[in-house]
Amino acid sequence: MMAKKPPKPAPRKIFQERLKITALPLYFDGFLLVKRSEYQEYKHYWTELRGTTLFFYADKKSTITENTESGEEWRRFILTVTELSVPQHVSLLPGQVIRLHEILEREKKRRTETEQMLSSSMEKEKEPIEDYVDVLNPMPVCFYTVSRKEATEMLEKNPSMGNMILRPGSDSRNYSITIRQEIDMPRIKHYKVMSIGKNYTIELEKPVTLPNLFSVIDYFVTETRGNLRPFIYSSDETLDSLEFSM
Repeated sequence: MMAKKPPKPAPRKIFQERLKITALPLYFDGFLLVKRSEYQEYKHYWTELRGTTLFFYADKKSTITENTESGEEWRRFILTVTELSVPQHVSLLPGQVIRLHEILEREKKRRTETEQMLSSSMEKEKEPIEDYVDVLNPMPVCFYTVSRKEATEMLEKNPSMGNMILRPGSDSRNYSITIRQEIDMPRIKHYKVMSIGKNYTIELEKPVTLPNLFSVIDYFVTETRGNLRPFIYSSDETLDSLEFSM
């Protein structure tokens, strides 16, 4: 009769047996596919990462390490790619040094390319979206192609619709803001809005430069704490129905 194989140790005993091999703390364990260079083949090992050292076992319950050279080689690779430096405190053959330096350069290149991709992605996210907004709504709702006199009459005859109009300026490039304020008595004021490059400058005592015409309107609303409101005629009326004095 064939002799029976001795029973394999219980999990707790396995753990205790492995502690006799090393006192390094266990960080992670699991199966790892390792290439055995002497046979040019791959084999699964139950692997434990203790400290910065890998320990290989024939299976999950084995208490005897094997293929320690592969474990040391794995450790070198791990240290090289995590610290971006070829380890100097281990004994290496010339061929191993060359291979680790090759791996190091590949990892540096990979990280550089990844950082460039992330940087490019972040720059795209920071790009202003005014052009997109302008395509959907090219001008503020209070813009009307009217003269200075017509803008004044619109504000005077229709105070419930708002008290601020954006209109073309004296030339085709610039704009003007016409407002109607009621402090002591109703007053009409006009402000030039100059187009300078991609920005717009409101000609005040202290000029204010803003990125678009929407911001120009928002500036007047904010600075007057909402006392100025964009002039918007109701949906059931058209500009043709607004009364102008001749």
